[in-house]
Amino acid sequence: MPASPRDTTGRDSSAEYSDVLAVDHGVPSGLVLLLAVACGVSVASLYYPQPILHTIASAFHASSGTAGLVVTLSQIGYAVGLALLVPVGDILPRRRLVPIVLALTAVAMIASAAAPSIGVLIGLALVVGLGTVMAQVLVPLAAGLATDESRGRVVGTVMSGLLLGILLARTVSGLVAGATSWRAVYVVGAVLLVMLAAVLAKALPGEMPRPSIGYGSLLGSTVRLMISEPLLRRRALFGALAFAAFSVFWTTSAFLLAGAPYHYGDAVIGLFGLVGAGGALCANFAGRLADRDLTRTTTAVFSALVMLSFLPLWLGRHGLIWLVAGIFLLDIGVQGLQVTNQSLIYRLAPDARSRVNAAYMVCYFAGGAVGSAVAADLYGSHGWAGVCLLGAGLGVAALLLAGLDAARGVSPRRGEARVERAQ
Repeated sequence: MPASPRDTTGRDSSAEYSDVLAVDHGVPSGLVLLLAVACGVSVASLYYPQPILHTIASAFHASSGTAGLVVTLSQIGYAVGLALLVPVGDILPRRRLVPIVLALTAVAMIASAAAPSIGVLIGLALVVGLGTVMAQVLVPLAAGLATDESRGRVVGTVMSGLLLGILLARTVSGLVAGATSWRAVYVVGAVLLVMLAAVLAKALPGEMPRPSIGYGSLLGSTVRLMISEPLLRRRALFGALAFAAFSVFWTTSAFLLAGAPYHYGDAVIGLFGLVGAGGALCANFAGRLADRDLTRTTTAVFSALVMLSFLPLWLGRHGLIWLVAGIFLLDIGVQGLQVTNQSLIYRLAPDARSRVNAAYMVCYFAGGAVGSAVAADLYGSHGWAGVCLLGAGLGVAALLLAGLDAARGVSPRRGEARVERAQ
């Protein structure tokens, strides 16, 4: 069979190699639900340490800044995995790729449970973060299964599962640590990953033949996508700002809640993830709005919510009701903006969605890693007021970017025509 033509990003132009599986009839609801659960369980491993950082710091006699590196290094590992592993979803069968990586991540989780020092735990956090990216291999799979008319809704549903996993991981972590120890949290996470790997190995659908692209060319084409697509670059910046604000709060919240006036233990701190989970439920709603091409409005509204959320969060240093309200607003803003961004970028290249997602999510988690690192140090030097000022500033930057796009008349769909011609 003759080789099929490719454009400059390395994308295959033949329908034979389409990333889409049975889109003519939509996606079975059971499969969408499975993908949502799988994304949530997979990504949860990245967030188990957040509500128990103060306990980990005490166990190893480490400072808040040093303990915060467990989160920072896991997010850096996640960003590296996004760059090096997620693009492979465009050339290898995901039914084989995802279970193998999840099983290896489970091994790193077990090793974390036995870590003899904070330095070892920080190093293993990098490995755990690297493997947790399989959630970002499954999201493009769901997008490829959906029709154009339902893609926002399907992505929103799967992202709801992913986001609930991010938030409920804190609740599970806090409850397990409160009942046993922080080490047991890693054991529970490893067991869940092994179970998930076994289910996905049988349940993920088969795929069309994949394009024959070398690994170096695959990574190069991911970089070229970021360079050539202004929509992708712009949405990556929105994502980085939003997730940096998200990480600023959640990385430092355990220190606030463990200290005066709250003095909460691990179990209670973990329950605050349930508040954020309520905000994550807006992801499906945001996806439906994206299907109606209201993305310019939703971008501005969700960016404003990120900014405004840090006022009640600041007041929440002495008032629980304010803290709960701020968490809810922050999570609505961040998750809504995330679904809006992904609904747009998945329109760009049907046969390179893993690479599009990789380019976007590298920037997204790089923003989160920077936010976590800066916030952990800032909490030690300037307290909760400094943390909230940083988070609000990130929200202001996102809102200003949305306003600049509106003033310049930048179309949220810009770039699609060029991609369609390239194919």
